[in-house]
Amino acid sequence: MKPLISVIVPVYNGQEFLSKCIKSIEDQTYPNLEIIVINDGSADQTAVVCEKMACEYDNIGLIHLENEGVSVARNAGIDAAKGEYITFVDADDRLLPKTLEILYETLLETDSDIAGCSFASWNNEQQWAQAIEKDTIANETVRIYSGDSFVLEEILKGNSRCWSKLYKRALIGNIRFRQGLTIGEDMLFLVDLVPRIKKIVEIPYKGYGYYQNPTGAMNRAFRPEYMDQITCWEIARRKLDRTWEALSKTEARGESLGEDMLADQIRAQITAILIMAVMLTAGKLAMLSGKERRRQAVYVKKCHDILIKELQAPGAYEQLSTGYKIKVKMFGRLPRVYLWLYHLRKGN
Repeated sequence: MKPLISVIVPVYNGQEFLSKCIKSIEDQTYPNLEIIVINDGSADQTAVVCEKMACEYDNIGLIHLENEGVSVARNAGIDAAKGEYITFVDADDRLLPKTLEILYETLLETDSDIAGCSFASWNNEQQWAQAIEKDTIANETVRIYSGDSFVLEEILKGNSRCWSKLYKRALIGNIRFRQGLTIGEDMLFLVDLVPRIKKIVEIPYKGYGYYQNPTGAMNRAFRPEYMDQITCWEIARRKLDRTWEALSKTEARGESLGEDMLADQIRAQITAILIMAVMLTAGKLAMLSGKERRRQAVYVKKCHDILIKELQAPGAYEQLSTGYKIKVKMFGRLPRVYLWLYHLRKGN
């Protein structure tokens, strides 16, 4: 019998998606799974779907919470997990049948702490059927990283997702998702793991099916919690600064010029991403009506203040694309004009 993998599925108002998500997990070729579904205070019929699925499959465990957020839900799943390995699947997403088997075998073959794969985006059943049709096992290109190099080559280049990865339970230990954050919390989970990672492997196999939900957080109108994406990158920068400082004192790492330059490069890149997060949030604010923007003026000011501060960081502005440099200059000098012009352009 192969080791147990715990699949953690947080769900909120997922009555339309949950059954097919769970079915895609039950259909895995990997033979030894437990599925932990965390119903986070859903107001629709999700609880009914959960109970039905639990009756249909004997490897499903249910946890009911009172709408405490995805981080609390995932943490409850980790606490309840009995598996030697853990993975996360969002309730509106799905897995191709061989995904967990491929991740498990890749993790073993490379003696890694985490094995990750790519994902295929889909937004209707026809597209998902096509993804299953195209599912083939090939000799996948394996990219192996240390914790430091994973930050530079993956997290800072967009692979900041906690899902589509298989983790050794021992690696996670007492680390949990930061509570009270709704955007970027999965990136911080990975950053918190970095000091413990000896080896992490990524393959391009598109085994995770990411549903492009039109009502997802990134597609909604501005809400105060949208500021979380800025907060998360601020936390990540502080965390990685402390990590580098601690490692620089160890005999193994030393204090070579190359390592100092790497830390500076990562810090500049994180600050550039933080600046882009500010501009994305400003774009959300710009799409509000003039009246609503005035009501949210405190967030406009906060975005502007953060931008001015972060532009002082050495090397960050140089990391931005030409388009972002233009946006940053205009929002920095004339924030209200920028929001008005953005609203006119995007609103049409």
